[in-house]
Amino acid sequence: MSEQTDAQIQETTYDAAIIGAGPIGIEIAIALKKEGLDYIHFDKGQIGETISGYPPQTQFFSSADRIAIAGVPIPIADRSKCTKEEYLAYLRAVVRQFGLTINTYEQVYLVERHEDRTFTLRTVRIDGERTWRVRNVIFAHGDMASFRELDLPGETLPHVSHVLGDPHAYFNRHVFIVGGKNSAVEASLRCWHTGAEVTICYRKGEFDTASVKYWLLPELQGRIERGEIRAIMRAVPVEITPSSVRIRYIDSDRMEEIPADAVLLLTGYRPDYTLLRNLGASFTGEEGRPVFNERTMETSIPGVYIAGTATAGEQRSFRVFIENCHIHADRIAAALTGGQPPEGDTSYGERHQES
Repeated sequence: MSEQTDAQIQETTYDAAIIGAGPIGIEIAIALKKEGLDYIHFDKGQIGETISGYPPQTQFFSSADRIAIAGVPIPIADRSKCTKEEYLAYLRAVVRQFGLTINTYEQVYLVERHEDRTFTLRTVRIDGERTWRVRNVIFAHGDMASFRELDLPGETLPHVSHVLGDPHAYFNRHVFIVGGKNSAVEASLRCWHTGAEVTICYRKGEFDTASVKYWLLPELQGRIERGEIRAIMRAVPVEITPSSVRIRYIDSDRMEEIPADAVLLLTGYRPDYTLLRNLGASFTGEEGRPVFNERTMETSIPGVYIAGTATAGEQRSFRVFIENCHIHADRIAAALTGGQPPEGDTSYGERHQES
């Protein structure tokens, strides 16, 4: 697929548009290209944008063979777990290997459906807006568009963050971490290793073992037992000040003020379904999952498909991640070409965190 001029874009109706260039979006592009379909591909950021936001040297939960895409192995020589940096390099190599054209830093801000069952996409990039016409739209934008905010007084203070970033920033600081799943556990350990004084606060009585990388929890529990990291269980923050966090113990309503130079609210993410909702798509369940046909990945709107973790809604118990979404690419390619969708398990299996 070659790039089009603005004039050509106005005259062309593409077979499909892919929104999102994470691993599953890239895998879909490869599947469509193999079928000879004329598609366009967008991401509001760079390829693997969500993954690029992980802290440095973050390791994936899944082994390298399970997060490889399009049959291209990940060259990990000395361990089975892939780091963020290794995976992004891998994605770049795959894009080059298959000669994919991806319109990065171009955000789709409107999708309109017409009576002839075609769609108009309106996009914006640094040099202005563009308009595109397509027959099908594929959403592969993931489920981590925004942070799950707690609506606390002080949540917007400059020393409060919903992401870890580089742990070096927390050297010799009192760090207060909220959460009990993978992100919070990993942040606690990484901050402690860089020389921070760490307190982790969780609303439940124990950490969520099904949502924490299995090699992290034993270390955290050991450091808690030795008094190296303080864990406050069955408690919630109620206010953040420039120098402390006020917490409430759930069982007694007792209040306590904890010194804090930095606060990490690692309580999860929310997907952005604005474009889907504007099209009139249906959603279901407590997690707000889009309704779709698991054999074809088509949503309740004819010609609109969804893939990857975007199928999951607002995940609180993680069941949808890279390794069980690969089949989505072949299902969509089959649906668009009239082929037979591949057989395979449509359940999402055990829950855990992808990263």
